[in-house]
Amino acid sequence: MRAMILAAGLGTRMRPLTNHTPKPMLKVAGTPLIEHQVRRLVAAGITEIVINHAYLGEQIEAHLKDGSAFNCSIQYSRESEPLETGGGIFKALPLLVGEGNEPFLLVNGDVWLDMDYKNLIHTQITGLAHLVMVSNPEFNPQGDFYLRDRMLACEDAGGTSTATFSGVSILHPDLFADCTAGIFKLAPLLKKAMATQQVSGELYEGFWLDVGTPERLQDLINHLTQHLDEHQLRSNT
Repeated sequence: MRAMILAAGLGTRMRPLTNHTPKPMLKVAGTPLIEHQVRRLVAAGITEIVINHAYLGEQIEAHLKDGSAFNCSIQYSRESEPLETGGGIFKALPLLVGEGNEPFLLVNGDVWLDMDYKNLIHTQITGLAHLVMVSNPEFNPQGDFYLRDRMLACEDAGGTSTATFSGVSILHPDLFADCTAGIFKLAPLLKKAMATQQVSGELYEGFWLDVGTPERLQDLINHLTQHLDEHQLRSNT
């Protein structure tokens, strides 16, 4: 399975940290966010990765290069202007889809979750998409979609609860069958597929964070520092 990391956002909510640095290159535990993602994908056995970028994207390429230093192959989908999530994926499809028209793993470059991608990539999807969901955070109390019996819907069918899209998913190329090049979002495509029960989902209950603001970036740094301290404490006992 191939993977795509979305890294073309402007990072406006992260300013001034992103005035001269693209958000995926902000460091956590001394390492850029996007490098953490690459290493986690490689650890799961994914060695073919596509990264889209626009704003200051040359810094991403200069750091990751062709991926050989991380035991993978990285290709870049360069956007002269951000194409939104859907448009960015559509532009990158020729790099993502092999002859077998296989599904691919999609990861937002600005999310962090302690999930082992190795388990996720073996998920068998029968529809057009499979989304990893999380419990609704304080900044999104209403949630994104309804989750029931591993299926996602836009409207409550009774007895369901909302959850928030984590930014990690498996998508089938056919989700974009009717699309044309340009700027468009991913959400409308997912909602259309949900209407015909073509989108499955799972609830991830481990640590997750949308690193969208300087405050949340600090929250992640604090989490990792605490995790490291706990690991060192266990090692010394």
